Amino acid sequence: MQTLNKNNIIDEYCDSIWVEKGLSTNTISSYLTDLHQLETWLNSKNIKLVDCDSSHLNMFLAEKFDQGVSSSSINRVLSSIKGFYLWLYNTNKIKVDPSDTIESPKLVRKLPINLSEEDVTNLLNCPDTKKNSGIRDRCILEILYATGLRVSELMLLELNQIDIDRGLIRVIGKGNKERIIPLGDRAKDWYVKYINSSRTAPVTSAENNLIFLSDKGRAISRKTCWATISRYAKQSIPNKKVSPHSLRHAFATHLLNNGADLRSVQLLLGHSSLSTTQIYTHVAKERLLSFHNKHHPRS
Repeated sequence: MQTLNKNNIIDEYCDSIWVEKGLSTNTISSYLTDLHQLETWLNSKNIKLVDCDSSHLNMFLAEKFDQGVSSSSINRVLSSIKGFYLWLYNTNKIKVDPSDTIESPKLVRKLPINLSEEDVTNLLNCPDTKKNSGIRDRCILEILYATGLRVSELMLLELNQIDIDRGLIRVIGKGNKERIIPLGDRAKDWYVKYINSSRTAPVTSAENNLIFLSDKGRAISRKTCWATISRYAKQSIPNKKVSPHSLRHAFATHLLNNGADLRSVQLLLGHSSLSTTQIYTHVAKERLLSFHNKHHPRS
């Protein structure tokens, strides 16, 4: 058994999988958060990470259930824990993997929040475009809805990824997979307006090529983008809980409502599996059913 520096073992694990798997900074950050929460919980009971057993892990997860944490979030935490303890076992740092027998909770698949086309229009019209920051925010909203990009993809977009003449965006998505997405005329118009009149000069050379910058010329974090969109949503669609991902959902659902085929939507979203995209067909069907029930004389 190896001698461990207990303070650095989580960082050592994250460094190892970052090199081995090429995971994103956001994914590594999530692993660190999950594992440090477990470490804090174990420390409160005078148990070391390398000494815990499956009963301790089950108690930790059970407390999260009691706190109202969703099954999907607990599954993510458990995935972090399983990966960590498998690494400890494979590198001979522990003799038994305590997470090996723990099963993931069953997921209840939730349908995305359904935004109507009117909802989206209200949201897009919300930023004050008399201000430079408002033009930037309008451009962000237009591109998210026109392309279905993930917020993390949008925040990392560089100037050379948009071909304005052809109206196309080249996106590097999950797993470093590249896809090409049409920009659409309205999003294109707001992009040109933002670049020509409102984009702040970057502070450092590292930010030279980033499209979206703060008022101070810095890169915009994913957290800041989420907060900004949530603020506009509360103003324009107060009756619905909206996140930046809601525009991605609306992009897919509205395409399907207007006759797009599932395979094309899958390619535009960058889903590796068609089953992931199929959840949007349920949203479209629910809307059709609601429309039928409301308007058909025999419903």
